[in-house]
Amino acid sequence: MNKNHLLSDITSQMTLPVIMAPMFLVSNPTTVIEGCKAGIIGSFPALNARKGDTFAEWMTEIKSEIQKAKAENPGSKIAPWAVNFISHKKNNKRYDEDLELIEKYQPPIVITSLGDPKPVVDIVHQYGGLVFADVINIFFAKKAADKGVDGLILVCNGAGGHAGTYHPMAFLKEVKQFFNGVTVLAGSISDGRDVLAAEVMGADFAYIGTKFIAAAESSAPEEYQEMLVQSTMEDIMYTDVFSGVNANYLIPSIKQVGIDPKDILEKKVNKHNVSEHSETKAWKDVWSAGHGVGSVTKIQTVRQMTKELKESYREAHNQLTVKQ
Repeated sequence: MNKNHLLSDITSQMTLPVIMAPMFLVSNPTTVIEGCKAGIIGSFPALNARKGDTFAEWMTEIKSEIQKAKAENPGSKIAPWAVNFISHKKNNKRYDEDLELIEKYQPPIVITSLGDPKPVVDIVHQYGGLVFADVINIFFAKKAADKGVDGLILVCNGAGGHAGTYHPMAFLKEVKQFFNGVTVLAGSISDGRDVLAAEVMGADFAYIGTKFIAAAESSAPEEYQEMLVQSTMEDIMYTDVFSGVNANYLIPSIKQVGIDPKDILEKKVNKHNVSEHSETKAWKDVWSAGHGVGSVTKIQTVRQMTKELKESYREAHNQLTVKQ
């Protein structure tokens, strides 16, 4: 299937070209289902299900609820769902088990992170699914493209979690020179204007994470959500201290666990001695967010968030049309 047919098949089921990013310890079956019912692709990390049996239960629930929604609303656009799979055995102790479950439950889209996506591509393509690989630079983008992935998720500067450092305009432009598949832009996208801007630059989909941490249905603690509401982009720190890989974190959450951010900047606290200062864990104790955090002003349901995204997208589209 060529790219145009592939995109047509996906977007015909969507109301907005948005993928709700899979967020560790935050995404769950309800956020996925509500996202899909609202017409955007919902996703979750496989490892959010703490056991393989739970992973199977989650996929069963998602498939059942989406089929039910389609039966009850035959005229509605209900988007496909996705699973995020860590495709490196060193970082995923359930690699073989979860890959077998993916083959059995057949999520329409599998998003790979780290490692070689080829074994995932081989399995997912057998049942007609798609594989998108998230990448932070040209080297990994070319490697994933060579492995036959259907799409590349370009994780740019300002994205929540493990983010890259490339500017989205430059990254997208360069990737399109060698990759003809689906492109997804990630990093600081938080409203409909941003989604339209990503499309104008040439991306097929926008990837939104931070905004949905504040969803009423998410698994994020209330304190985490309130911190998002109170924070701005100046409250974000990019560091490898907590996970060994550079990621964007909320400075108030760093202070909350007893670490002075200045000590990180001055190298007094680093990834080797962080445990000496505080018993902290990335994502669980030190919380992540992207540069778009300033747009999170309240806790809302996924449906309410998606409604606002659609409204601001239409408004931006109309403004662009008038200017033309």
